[in-house]
Amino acid sequence: MSHALKDVYASVTNTIIAALEAGTPPWVHPWQSSSGSMLPLNLSSGRHYRGINVLLLSMRAVQCGYELNRWMTFSQAQALGAQVRKGEQGTEVVFFKMHEFGVGAVDGIQAVRDAERKVIPLIRSFTVFNAGQIDGLPPALIPAPAAVHEWQPCEAAEAILASSGADIDYGGSRAFYSPSEDRIQLPLRGAFANSADFSRVALHELTHWSGHPSRCDRVLSSRVHIEAYAFEELVAEMGSAFLTDHCGLPGALQHASYIESWLHALRNDKRLIFTAASQAQKAADFLLSPLALEPVVEQVAEALLQAA
Repeated sequence: MSHALKDVYASVTNTIIAALEAGTPPWVHPWQSSSGSMLPLNLSSGRHYRGINVLLLSMRAVQCGYELNRWMTFSQAQALGAQVRKGEQGTEVVFFKMHEFGVGAVDGIQAVRDAERKVIPLIRSFTVFNAGQIDGLPPALIPAPAAVHEWQPCEAAEAILASSGADIDYGGSRAFYSPSEDRIQLPLRGAFANSADFSRVALHELTHWSGHPSRCDRVLSSRVHIEAYAFEELVAEMGSAFLTDHCGLPGALQHASYIESWLHALRNDKRLIFTAASQAQKAADFLLSPLALEPVVEQVAEALLQAA
């Protein structure tokens, strides 16, 4: 692994650690908006960012008070006839590219020696700017603000729950997923202060449910520097945040008691947040797929993140 590769991992991980130490988890967005509008999107390509980039861009949007979670590169802005304002600081995002070695010529014929073939991941970073940092953007690219209705059932969250087919029991005073019984237990809807609180808790437990071997098959096992349940809670926190963002719901930290264990693990493993974000994205994609919402393709090698 090159020194540059390690620096990118370290830079991203240190950013996440700083946010957790400040008590502001980067997957929690404490505002309400229209469905899908809180997910970071590239205004030029129309593609949603995924995985670790969701955390990086959403966190910067909160820190800087940007109204829109919409981004593009300097050159993309110029291509649209717009201009990044002088002195504005960009935000780092990352992508992975697979590079293949072991291709050679035999008797003048290009061939691949399978025994020598090797594919390695290359991580790269580049800089994007928020729509709020750019002048002259075409008005058609900026969505009109949507009306927000408080105290109304979240139809998007209810649709995700219904389409999952999960076995959900209602009643009692606890919310949890039982792996041995493969079922979710939730208090009655009326036990929550509002529908947003109910939806956040339900989607958190549904993210745990997605890890079953018959679904996303997240193996609950210990990792270096972090025990199994703490890592699963990290995945569930981010996965449910991706879902609440999709639903336009304000976010909230569900299990603050794990922050110290997350910080300890992140300080000792620069790749951990990448792996957790990848698993969280897979869970969100799985839960949204029955609604015929195809995940948007980004230049991320999922196999790399699994192996990280």
